[in-house]
Amino acid sequence: MSTTSKGPGSDDPDPDFSPSPRHSSGPVPPSGKTPDPDARSDLHPDVARGKGIRGTRTGALWTALIAGVLILLLLLVFILQNLDSITLELFGWDFSLPLGVALLFAAIGGAAIVGIAGGLRILQLRHAANRQRGLSTNPRG
Repeated sequence: MSTTSKGPGSDDPDPDFSPSPRHSSGPVPPSGKTPDPDARSDLHPDVARGKGIRGTRTGALWTALIAGVLILLLLLVFILQNLDSITLELFGWDFSLPLGVALLFAAIGGAAIVGIAGGLRILQLRHAANRQRGLSTNPRG
């Protein structure tokens, strides 16, 4: 019975004594050169090309939320600086409102009109698309 000692100098490869594998499978560029973006690596293709993480819906929502809060703060400052009372007449009614509040109501009314018109146009286009889809899937004759 013979015993052999396994170590770094022996001919028998042993995983316990093998050198640790490198983390990247691509070649290491010489100093001062940028790595080849087309070189094979273990990274996601977007990360390997330097694109990083793409935008997400949550990120867009967060950005919109911050923008909305800033706009609301600007509106609040505008209303507080325009507290002079004005009289509005509409269809025989007389209103006394602060100027900032009256302009805010006018802006909300304009946005509502634009939203209704846009919604009606979307419904019109959806109806036309569904009709076109029905004609293309069920040809007559």
